[in-house]
Amino acid sequence: MLLTAPKIHDGIHWLPDGSVIETADDSTIIAIHGAEKLSEATHYDGILAPGFVNVHCHLELSHMKGMIPEHTGLVPFLQQVMQHRFGFTDEQKTTAREQAFDEMLRNGIVAVGDICNTNDTLPQRASGQMHFHSFSEAIGFNEMPTKQFGYAVQVYDAFAAQQSDTHILRQSIVPHAPYSVSYALFKLINGHYADSIVSIHNQESAAEDELYIKKEGAVRTLLSSLGIDDAFFHPSGKSSLQTYMRWLDATHPLILVHNTYTTEADITAVQRLHEHVYWCLCPNANMYIENRLPDINLLLRDANNICIGTDSLSSNHQLSILAELQTIKAQYPNIDWSTLLRWATWNGARALQMQHVVGKIEEGKKPGIVQITDIDGTWNARRVI
Repeated sequence: MLLTAPKIHDGIHWLPDGSVIETADDSTIIAIHGAEKLSEATHYDGILAPGFVNVHCHLELSHMKGMIPEHTGLVPFLQQVMQHRFGFTDEQKTTAREQAFDEMLRNGIVAVGDICNTNDTLPQRASGQMHFHSFSEAIGFNEMPTKQFGYAVQVYDAFAAQQSDTHILRQSIVPHAPYSVSYALFKLINGHYADSIVSIHNQESAAEDELYIKKEGAVRTLLSSLGIDDAFFHPSGKSSLQTYMRWLDATHPLILVHNTYTTEADITAVQRLHEHVYWCLCPNANMYIENRLPDINLLLRDANNICIGTDSLSSNHQLSILAELQTIKAQYPNIDWSTLLRWATWNGARALQMQHVVGKIEEGKKPGIVQITDIDGTWNARRVI
């Protein structure tokens, strides 16, 4: 098959005008041709790009769409997640997951980093329609977290038993957030597999840093309301990121998610210790919960390993990577579309260590091809192959 469009983005940069993509029947990229093949190609409007990579999603929370009001702030949001999460039938949750998964497929998402507290998403992984890295999330802010870690291992093991001949299926055990994972649990996670990808909700609220600097604020109040005794916890006097990054070996690639309150000092400190750090932005969720975006210009200047996630339907109106890019573009018009598309494709593939298959239109890869139309207006993205 030969495909072309007025603009083609290969995942890193724009291809020359008149470029033509040749694919095999199984969608593998055979070659990139010049204008000599234009007359033989199927012409698409708009832009052709690799399939999107959703680096951070909670597919298992899809049944909570519309349940929580916007702009509550993180702590009230978390309280409502805990309050409402379990008030649904298995059928309702299953239907919601299936619909959300179909939505991601329609919106051109070909790979996902999915946060899991259960094995509910095993059927979606088994469907053979999307590459998965399932992050089995450990939660436990106490001195003796063996039970909590053991549960995360059970979830991990169920995913690890699943195999596919056509799609990447991987998993790792990860911490939920610095305010919900103790030092002892961090160390258990760190020791599970030395080179596993660690994804963590990072600095989504100013109260997270307040806990680590002063042992005060809304997060500590939340822990107290849950009956958690934090007497063992001693504040470091530093931000959360500058504290817990030393609890994770440099062998772990890091995906830091949200980063709404991350500072220049935080970026410098973590990148000094960890070579492979990716900064995952979920702008629509940030606006939904805190009504605030990270300092993306700062990340672009000092980090630049930026990738994109959607978070869950409990904190978003849709699961669309293109919608996330539109939000960034509206608030940061200085960032060009080529850069944004790189974050949504190639950088996401690298963050999930899937770049040998997806993320770039290149000979031998099977990235999927997405058509994007009216990118500066009523945008739309759909999977072409």
